[in-house]
Amino acid sequence: MAASPLRIGNASGFYGDRFSAVREMLEGGQLDVVTGDYLAELTMLILGRDRMKDPDLGYAKTFLRQMEQCLALAMEKKVRVVTNAGGLNPVGLATALRQLSERLGVKARVAHVEGDDLSGNADALGLGTPITANAYLGAWGIAACLRAGADIVVTGRVTDASLVVGPAAAHFGWRTDDWDRLAGAMVAGHVLECGAQATGGNYSFFTELDARRPGFPLAEIHEDGSSVITKHPGTGGAVTVDTVTAQLVYEITGARYAGPDATARFDTLSLSSDGKDRVRITGVRGEPPPPTVKVCLNHLGGYRNESTFVLVGLDIEEKARLAREQLEAALPRKPKEIHWTLVRTDREDAPTEEQAAAFLRVVVKDPDAKVIGRAFSGAAVELALGSYPGFTMTAPPADSAPYGVYTPAYVDAAKVEHVAVLPDGTRSVIPPSEQTLALGPAESPALPEPLPAGPTRRVPLGRIVAARSGDKGGTANIGVWARTDEAWRWLVHTLTSDKLRELLPEAAAFPIERHLFPRLRGLNFVIDGILGEGVSSSTRFDPQGKALGEWLRSRHIDVPEALLRNER
Repeated sequence: MAASPLRIGNASGFYGDRFSAVREMLEGGQLDVVTGDYLAELTMLILGRDRMKDPDLGYAKTFLRQMEQCLALAMEKKVRVVTNAGGLNPVGLATALRQLSERLGVKARVAHVEGDDLSGNADALGLGTPITANAYLGAWGIAACLRAGADIVVTGRVTDASLVVGPAAAHFGWRTDDWDRLAGAMVAGHVLECGAQATGGNYSFFTELDARRPGFPLAEIHEDGSSVITKHPGTGGAVTVDTVTAQLVYEITGARYAGPDATARFDTLSLSSDGKDRVRITGVRGEPPPPTVKVCLNHLGGYRNESTFVLVGLDIEEKARLAREQLEAALPRKPKEIHWTLVRTDREDAPTEEQAAAFLRVVVKDPDAKVIGRAFSGAAVELALGSYPGFTMTAPPADSAPYGVYTPAYVDAAKVEHVAVLPDGTRSVIPPSEQTLALGPAESPALPEPLPAGPTRRVPLGRIVAARSGDKGGTANIGVWARTDEAWRWLVHTLTSDKLRELLPEAAAFPIERHLFPRLRGLNFVIDGILGEGVSSSTRFDPQGKALGEWLRSRHIDVPEALLRNER
């Protein structure tokens, strides 16, 4: 008889997500495991700063406060907890959890995974001298801890999907070369990792569902690696083929989705409705992982500061020119970088002052904090009574602040010591995969026949397609998908890389890759360098590229009348 599915719920998609989500997941219905993803490239930099101030920190303090409220409930319901909230200091968080368990009088066996921190030998590995250097570990350390009886497993930097793959591998007894099963769990983990983004959060067609407070997702993982994505009854949002697709195309590249345990082929999976708020994922094929593991590096890039001038009424361009010339002339030393952006939000004959306003934003960066600290802020403030008419600013200028630069690197998996520290303190070294396969592009899929020629109407692209976008360092990803076969036939032939450059002029100067996902009726565009050196360093209005997809959907394009007649 087949084993019962393993029910894994996620209660955090980032450091700062809904605090009550852990309790909501524990109280909302039956679970076997609850996971929490707290880490992103920027988070590692934030935790690095924390640890520089206090060596005992470096983990997500929010998780410890959540466990103070929910540890007893989790143990009472026999729900195991797996989280990467350990950040840069998993042993520190594990120790704090044991102390919390003792203080609360709740018996909880705590284990942790370490070995991702490469900062101690970064230079020897050819990684330079970064602030943080963390390898993306896989799922087998988590699995070892769970098999040893851990109730809570704390990790540092592991792949987001590993939080789901580890419990599934431990529960079903999968082998390290069960590529298809592992890949299926990786896909489920990718869907869960960003929390409510799979249940209607940040969803293009949000007006079609109750998006006010979407519930957090859970996956029913089956022994063969297939899964059903769902959520607790009575929670907000929705789980549909489209909401799951929205998360599947988020922050990926091509059809091969690589991890340290396996490579999942996103061009093999199928989605189907399995009832209300239930979507089944089947058919995922897997391959051996690449021989290298990804490393997240953060360096100190320098210092930055910024100010935003409010320009109201007439002569906006001339007011902006005057403010720019005055400020640059007043700076004692010219910063290494100075970026000006004039945002024309004003309208003629505006009925309110805000509608008559435009914004002039200046961002400065320099290796020397003093160059763009009080010298810059003071020069901006001193313009107040001697500049353009109606001078005002959105906020007083602040002092300079350090910024980090994220870069990815890759090292031989055999040079990363992956260690599971079991509940009794035993250290178990997790060897890298014996089989590997160098990562390469997937075979190009066959394109469907174009739609027959016919009348068109110029409308926003978003009338018939959805999108979701995000960042990986300085690279932006825009996933776009259609909801019908006919719309897909039009989309795949229309939205080329060149067409994207035309619709998004700010992307025109950067290399763009287009990847096809016919089973999802989707495209993924990878725009390399549009976000500069990453979120902490980026001077863009939208430094993480989160709204690029919605900008794209707002652009007007000639759409066949036949598609508009058939739109949902």
